[in-house]
Amino acid sequence: MSSNSFRDSIVVVLDTSRSTIKAGLGLHDLLRPPSIEILARVGLPRNATVNSDIAMNGTSGDAHDGPSTSKATSPAVGAKVTDYLVGTQLDEAVIAEQDLAIFWPFAEGDISDWVQAEALWKYVLFNLLHLRRMQMESPVLLSLPCGLSRGAHEHICQLFFERFNVAAFSLLERPTAQFYAAITATSQLSGVVVDIDRTWTDVTPIYDGVPVHAARVSVGAGLEDCVKHLAAHLASNQNIVAALAEPPAVEEQGEGLQPLPLDEKGREVALEELARQLWTDGLIRVMAEGEAGAVRDMEELSADNGDINIAAIVVAGKEKAVIESGMRKKAARASAVEQARAKEIEARDLVEVSWRGRTITIGRERHRFCEPLFDVSVRMKGKERERVPILPLHTAVGEAVNRTEVDQRAYIWQGLFVTGDIANHVKGMGVALQARLSSFITNSSDPQHNEVQPRAIRTLKIPDYFAEYRERGDGMASFLGSSIVAKITFSDSAGKNFVSKSDYTNQGPRAVLGMSPSML
Repeated sequence: MSSNSFRDSIVVVLDTSRSTIKAGLGLHDLLRPPSIEILARVGLPRNATVNSDIAMNGTSGDAHDGPSTSKATSPAVGAKVTDYLVGTQLDEAVIAEQDLAIFWPFAEGDISDWVQAEALWKYVLFNLLHLRRMQMESPVLLSLPCGLSRGAHEHICQLFFERFNVAAFSLLERPTAQFYAAITATSQLSGVVVDIDRTWTDVTPIYDGVPVHAARVSVGAGLEDCVKHLAAHLASNQNIVAALAEPPAVEEQGEGLQPLPLDEKGREVALEELARQLWTDGLIRVMAEGEAGAVRDMEELSADNGDINIAAIVVAGKEKAVIESGMRKKAARASAVEQARAKEIEARDLVEVSWRGRTITIGRERHRFCEPLFDVSVRMKGKERERVPILPLHTAVGEAVNRTEVDQRAYIWQGLFVTGDIANHVKGMGVALQARLSSFITNSSDPQHNEVQPRAIRTLKIPDYFAEYRERGDGMASFLGSSIVAKITFSDSAGKNFVSKSDYTNQGPRAVLGMSPSML
């Protein structure tokens, strides 16, 4: 093993999820968020002379296309790294509506195309971080989705040494990194990580610091389902649709504020953009069980009673009273004091959103954003995947934990951690999930209860002492955990936790297997 350690300033952290790559050069005493973040997708012009089948089988579209399911024998076989458009080059081609095949090589939780993966990592290292291959001094810690094969580990190690000329290399599974970001000095090393990605959610139990691979569960729902679901409900609110159809205010008109398209596709795109804005602005919370049903009742009542403005009356805790009042056709009037109180509460849960030169008032329907995660009946049509269980998120978590050993479960339930990009802007995901998991916990007063059965569920979050992450939510956990591990790994002068160049020369790609607990 190497006897050298590396300066923090040259360490590279490369966090690769199903849909994004986050990266940073240099570690600091106060660990910083990633300086680079791109979508983990590549584009191939359909007129590229690599394989005529691409024109038939590639995935074309815009920034929100679904992932390609191409494998190593995909229609893009024969394409070179330099044939692919990546990053800003791809973004510009999409905006220009060029005829492209779009691929997401990590979307299925493995690596479907090695050339596409290399194109992405190469772009980040050399175009965005401005490293130089011939003078590469940086060690790289790469975090990846859980469960890759031994062969994939070796192939990745070979790629980074032989194609990127890294000074040293270490590989980390993302659930481990995410969990390390959330534990504190007083925490135990067991828990369950719920990673909500763009189109998938991965549930990974961890026991004694190591993922329990046999217990992992993946659910075919994610952030995009939530965006599309909310957009559909915004479309049913006539007040919002009418506001979107109006031209921007004269004083707010300017370059880029064009009238919205009125065709169905244009309206759908516009409403999805509005749904994303509500999410990124932090205006969404997770509804409690049963709460969404009350909002649905209000929407139906609004449709039946044209004089009711849902955006003005749907408020926290008042749905039942309003519904009953509407069904009785307001037979009983509330007192002036009660009416004033109702208006006060209403005002607290209405938001005014400035968007495309318009001011739009949106009510409590915005909180239905996370509904597809917990209710399979409202998920996107046609998203069912072969051999993928169609489960609500809380059921998937319960099933994953129940796949572990009986004597491990009480410890695992003490570390429920919800992460993923959705958690950057929606607070309280862990608490909302915790409430839905109560059926998996045995009541301590139950005569059948014993010491190995869980008594409670404890949620985790990124500790507040990581100041740079405090306002960014728990979605950055994988990069933070990877940075923590990298700081420890590459400062180890014995080099026991990374593969050095001399290790690679002596042992070849298999040297990386000794760095991965799951491969031992």
